[in-house]
Amino acid sequence: MDVLTAIKTRRSIRQFEQINVEDEKIEELLRLAMCAPSAGNQQTWHFIVVNDEKIKNEIADMHPHAKMLYDAPACIIVLGDTSLERYKGFWVQDCSAAIMNILTAAPALNLQTVWCGIYPNEERVKDFKRYFKLPENVIPLGLIVLGYSKKSGFPVDRFKPERIHYNSFKH
Repeated sequence: MDVLTAIKTRRSIRQFEQINVEDEKIEELLRLAMCAPSAGNQQTWHFIVVNDEKIKNEIADMHPHAKMLYDAPACIIVLGDTSLERYKGFWVQDCSAAIMNILTAAPALNLQTVWCGIYPNEERVKDFKRYFKLPENVIPLGLIVLGYSKKSGFPVDRFKPERIHYNSFKH
């Protein structure tokens, strides 16, 4: 799948088959995540791969929008490490770029995904920090549920020329 098609057909898929995702595919997604740009090339990310049934179910219980984890075989939690920042606050952009790489690349591996946000919801951040015993400088940004699905992405035209401004913002 070429990158233009991957971007145009990326969708949040919430129905998964209970088929394990191969370790090689997860590693490839993580390699691609780490190809993302980052402020000052600091690569402020960490990743927790979860494929343990008990932990997945506890995450699904904890996160109100991650119930599909009861059926999905795995998820990747993307964490930002503020101690690695050269430019304060840019860990969010760094980790978001890494997430987008995973979301865009997954269909090329016959996998589907959905991004469930954690940060900046303070309660969710606290829950994940407590559950995974994260140090103060490590902040969970989001989790990507992934797996095989009979559903897949499809093209949608979301282009809105009225949202494009040249040289200044026009009302």
